Amino acid sequence: MIDLDAWQEIFSSLGRHKLRTLLTAFGVFWGIFLLVLLLGVGKGIENGVYSQFGRSAINRFAIWGRSTSLPYKGLRPGRPVRLTTEDVEAIRHNIPEARFINASVGLWGEYAIRYNNKSSAFSVRGEFPELLQVRHFEINQGRFLNASDVATTRKVAVLGRQAANVLFGEHNPVGEYLNIKGVFFLVVGVFDVAGFGSNQRQTEIIYLPLTTLLHTFNQGNHIWSMNIVVDNNIPIEAIETKTKALLKKRHRVAPNDGRAIGSWNASEEFEKFQRLFRGIRIFLWIIGTGTIIAGVIGVSNIMLIMVKERTREIGIRKALGATPFSIVSLIIQEAIFITTISGYTGLVVSVGVLEAVSSFMEKFGIRNEFFRKPEVDFPIAVAAVAIVVCAGAVAGWIPARNAAQIDTIEALRGE
Repeated sequence: MIDLDAWQEIFSSLGRHKLRTLLTAFGVFWGIFLLVLLLGVGKGIENGVYSQFGRSAINRFAIWGRSTSLPYKGLRPGRPVRLTTEDVEAIRHNIPEARFINASVGLWGEYAIRYNNKSSAFSVRGEFPELLQVRHFEINQGRFLNASDVATTRKVAVLGRQAANVLFGEHNPVGEYLNIKGVFFLVVGVFDVAGFGSNQRQTEIIYLPLTTLLHTFNQGNHIWSMNIVVDNNIPIEAIETKTKALLKKRHRVAPNDGRAIGSWNASEEFEKFQRLFRGIRIFLWIIGTGTIIAGVIGVSNIMLIMVKERTREIGIRKALGATPFSIVSLIIQEAIFITTISGYTGLVVSVGVLEAVSSFMEKFGIRNEFFRKPEVDFPIAVAAVAIVVCAGAVAGWIPARNAAQIDTIEALRGE
């Protein structure tokens, strides 16, 4: 049952001290507002970073050859380890967990890419079609490399957006021919790059089928690196170790040589970011909670002052038969009311600010690779409100306990 008389008295007490009540409520309002706003901004940064990772395969690792550091089977240390296309086939046949394997190689030497009377220097790379499984490419025009291009060593090329703009301007490059070191290549597509670490330089690359680059420019069968995408729910570290062991065996490298073959694990980088954001969330909670506690202490102090001012009134209540519970509940209800209303207002205002920022960015096309859609999760909002309610009860408990312990005779004597 709702005690209307008690609530009328609470509103009357708050109304008699409007400025004091407003300043007290503002402390709690600011604490919740700051907490939710910081968490929303942190979530926006988290969404931005994770969206970049989401555009590239996370369950993958890159591997490349370096130099041996240990002697092995009569071979001296310092011997370069050069991966080959045969290594790719060996991994495909011996490591079934390797779902996609992309090999990469570049064109050596100085050269210019020419189209009619235009020329410029761009990086030329040979790749497999599996590159699409490693990184997210936005194909703006035409298509990407396919298995038939690799199998038949077709002289086709896929241009990055920036390379296409420099060489062709507004003209559609698909179907035109590029001159690369005296060899003509048919342009079959134009791509753009999105994802973690993407930048304009990655759109200045021209991709050829790996077999075509090796055969046309007489580069043997050596490759620079491989990117291997592993089946889901399989520990990447185990497949990475298994792959290194296979390559060491093929290239006569000591099993305990840790420098001969380099690698980079995307899942490890992803886990580092996850740990980072967990730390950021904890830090933001500490800051926000500290601000809320400061506001709660203000509420508690004001309630202590209120109890002191109403000592005589409380004494009269006890003389007329009011129980300690009724006095305690009255004080606690008033504290909970102040903190709940001010906290909920802070929550609503902060969510409104985050929504306004998100809508503004979307309306005006403001994009940032590492910040998008600032928001607050529903469980976080519920937790914030719960904290406010509990804080209100805590803020009112000490003043309420003091009020219940007031001696009736002494209260009636006091002025």
